[in-house]
Amino acid sequence: MEDWGAKGRALLALPRDNPRLMRAQYGALSRQLPLMYFILLVNTWALVATHLALAPASLTLVVPTVLTAVGASRSVFWWRQRGKLLDDTSIYKVLLRTCLLAFPVAAGFTCWALLLYPYGDEYAKVHVAFYMAITVIACIFSMMHLRRAALISAVVVNSAFIVFFISTGIPVFVACAVNIFLVSVAMLLILQDHYRNFTRLIAERARSELLSDENLRLAHQDSLTGLPNRRQFFSALDQALARARGDGTRLAVGILDLDGFKPVNDLYGHGIGDRLLMLVGQRLAPLLDEHAQLARLGGDEFALIIERVASDRQLHEVGQAFCQVLGAPFSLTDMPVQIGASLGMATFPDRASDAEQIFEFADYALYQSKRSQRGSVTVFSERHHAQLQRENLTEQALRRADLNQELAVVFQPIIDIASGRTVAFEALGRWHSPVLGQVPPGQFIPVAERTGMINQLTIPLLRKALATAQQWPTHVRVSFNLSARDCGSLQAAQAIADCIVASGFDPARLDLEITETAVMQDMQQAQLAIGVFRALGCGVSLDDFGTGYSSLSQLHALALTKLKVDRSFVSGIQHNPASFKIVKSLLALTHDMQLDCIVEGVETEPELQALASLGARLVQGYYFAKPMPAEASLAWLANPGGPVPTTWVQVR
Repeated sequence: MEDWGAKGRALLALPRDNPRLMRAQYGALSRQLPLMYFILLVNTWALVATHLALAPASLTLVVPTVLTAVGASRSVFWWRQRGKLLDDTSIYKVLLRTCLLAFPVAAGFTCWALLLYPYGDEYAKVHVAFYMAITVIACIFSMMHLRRAALISAVVVNSAFIVFFISTGIPVFVACAVNIFLVSVAMLLILQDHYRNFTRLIAERARSELLSDENLRLAHQDSLTGLPNRRQFFSALDQALARARGDGTRLAVGILDLDGFKPVNDLYGHGIGDRLLMLVGQRLAPLLDEHAQLARLGGDEFALIIERVASDRQLHEVGQAFCQVLGAPFSLTDMPVQIGASLGMATFPDRASDAEQIFEFADYALYQSKRSQRGSVTVFSERHHAQLQRENLTEQALRRADLNQELAVVFQPIIDIASGRTVAFEALGRWHSPVLGQVPPGQFIPVAERTGMINQLTIPLLRKALATAQQWPTHVRVSFNLSARDCGSLQAAQAIADCIVASGFDPARLDLEITETAVMQDMQQAQLAIGVFRALGCGVSLDDFGTGYSSLSQLHALALTKLKVDRSFVSGIQHNPASFKIVKSLLALTHDMQLDCIVEGVETEPELQALASLGARLVQGYYFAKPMPAEASLAWLANPGGPVPTTWVQVR
């Protein structure tokens, strides 16, 4: 009995714990109940019409009018509910009220119809039976999405109909009662089956929506850090820009790139690299307030949106806080892992006018940070804007240039201060554009690197350098700079090797210079490229040593022949104890590794004397000579004592 009671209560219960199902019921009833009341009232007045002259006015006018008022008010109520958004509590109250009204409404129309039965002839009585049977079927199916109301209506109307017409003893009406009983059973079974399918459909739709929401969340979330991903960042940026336009406020976009992440990833593996990226996200998140959003764009690059920016000073402070917190060591292995971060920022509307432009400007500011001073913050300014415009003009001219005709090579000697001899020249690219005139290498080289055009410059410049070097004495070497992209693929390295072979120049007299930064971008690929060059017989120099993130273990993995000490350690070395110690250590390191060491950037005699006292042997710089054209290099070699200051003899 308890099970039957529980099942009965379940049949009549409203799904209050399933708000989605209640909303679906509410939507279905708002469409169907106005139609139900329309059918009920039309059929009611049709029954009135057949009994108007047969039954008293109280049954043909008064009661129908009251019932019509009730039905019309409910119909208007449900008509107004269509498309209306209610909270779950309000929907529950509406459905409960409908269930509570189901009994009195069904009982009212049923009692009225049965009261009309004694009046009129056999046809009128049949009309009463037909009215009750057919009308209730339409009403039940109209309320079938609200099972409790449909069951109440079915039980009230059909029970009264069956009992009443069986009690008449008239065979036709008894047969109708039996028929209605069977139809009622069938309707209830259909109602139950339909309601079960309806609830299942809503549940499936809910699961589909949850899955869709989860997929949408995953599509907009970085799976590694849990931060918004690139797609979500640009969506959030569009929304933030719309708010800034509407409020008349200032907005900033920042792009943050980790310094030294690639070596960590290569040295410790991708697992440690992934954990490092997660920790980066965790360290940055507490620095955000309600006006800031952080996203991971991909790799080791993150993006920042800051709304309601007060000043550039605020941006510098925020950026410095980000860089500072990432400069602290990370505990990932037995040894603390140290990285850094560079940040570029741009603002709207004073600098950029849309999402594409503000992102481009922030990216350019990041490029300036990494190029000039890693670990710093750069806010895009008018100076950067003018510089970017110049670089865009440079890029367009470079794309249209006849590189074989417009590119030239100049040469700066490398001196052995022990013997005074010129042992090599470093080949340096120059570009004379018919559109822009003489373009400084500090202007066109970075543009070529940033746009990926640097590979197109390498072969023409190398070909010209080797052609000039063919004219030098065989003991004089030539040193040629390669970009990161030149070592970035085996195909690019092989193209350089083919150019060397085709020139007929002895590869043993050629040193190819690669930067420490280029090596750290992809150590494995750098090893392959260096292997190609060394197999050919070329020397390989590591340029700008000491400014990057390489470790000694990584240096040992490279088949190098020379290291070049960056000029930043040489400037004023005689007055800078730190630079003095660094250069001393680097010279000792190269000696232990059995590598030649070239110190560049020597511009004064005191610098030269300081280097000589440390045991430096190979140097280059403006103190000896500025880069010279090809023909001047021949004159230099013919008269080596002329342009070289005589003071070198004093510091052998």
